[in-house]
Amino acid sequence: MAFDVNEGGLILPTAQPTSVIYWPMAKAIVNRSPDVLGGTPVFAGTRVPIQTLIDYLEGGDSIDEFLKGFPTVTREQVIAFLEEAKARVVASGA
Repeated sequence: MAFDVNEGGLILPTAQPTSVIYWPMAKAIVNRSPDVLGGTPVFAGTRVPIQTLIDYLEGGDSIDEFLKGFPTVTREQVIAFLEEAKARVVASGA
């Protein structure tokens, strides 16, 4: 699924093949493009899949351990992604 940001900073689904998820009033968090890893969602400005962070955390590794392994990703990107994920879960009522 691709996402767009409306004027108010809300992230909405879109049918476009290339997308960027923005934290409101900030830099891009996630890019998704068919030209980068076949459309796999990656941290913006990197080729590091979001799934890699999830795998690290599910495996019991810390954010610091993830960042040591993937220095092109910033702590701010990881925190912004986790905050956005949390907000979506809370908003969905799951």
